[in-house]
Amino acid sequence: MTDPHACHASLLQGHWYRGLPASLQAALLDAAQPRHLEAGQRLFRRGDPPCGLYAVLEGAMRVGSADANGREALLALVEAPHWFGEIALFDGQPRTHDAFAATATRLVHVPEAALQALLAQQPAHWRDFALLMSQKLRMAFVALEEMCLLPAAPRLARRLLMIAERYGEPGDPRRAIPLAQESLAQMLALSRQTTNRILRDLQARGVLALAYGEIRILDLAALRQAAADAPQADAGR
Repeated sequence: MTDPHACHASLLQGHWYRGLPASLQAALLDAAQPRHLEAGQRLFRRGDPPCGLYAVLEGAMRVGSADANGREALLALVEAPHWFGEIALFDGQPRTHDAFAATATRLVHVPEAALQALLAQQPAHWRDFALLMSQKLRMAFVALEEMCLLPAAPRLARRLLMIAERYGEPGDPRRAIPLAQESLAQMLALSRQTTNRILRDLQARGVLALAYGEIRILDLAALRQAAADAPQADAGR
């Protein structure tokens, strides 16, 4: 991709970008730069200075952190047509987490300087970017509540359902989720053993099928039921 304006139709699949004033959509694309990352390539690291806003066009980005022993906390797998990186735009502080390409990934990048210049000229647009951040905040609060209150099995089912339903974006639910079991365990702060046990149980019930690096949803209604179930005790909690 050489012209960021060519991705306009793809970005319109996301409700945040689609809901922006046409003038702001055009301003973002005017300032945008194409980026391509290979699988495993770093985009930015925790502690890096603010560098702007990104949108995923193809592929996926892993956003999280790792401790000194290499243990990873995976907070999100960001896929098309989602935008990310807006927190540092508001407070000017260093990046809070690492961002790496999970697969070969195409992005558009709106640099920090261009964003700040745009907002200095049109301060009313701060609200538009606040809406982007508020969507993430809502999901973070839901995830925190579920981690505190739900046993492991319905919590895992709810996360799979959220991903299958594209985090609320329009469109038919996806049936194939490109997510390894280890990555799902990291997202939910569960052990690999607990995650594997729950997934194997769902597979035995015909809810999903497990493949290498992928989880296939076979029965969406049954997954919704599993997400709604909240047994009183769960050994994986």
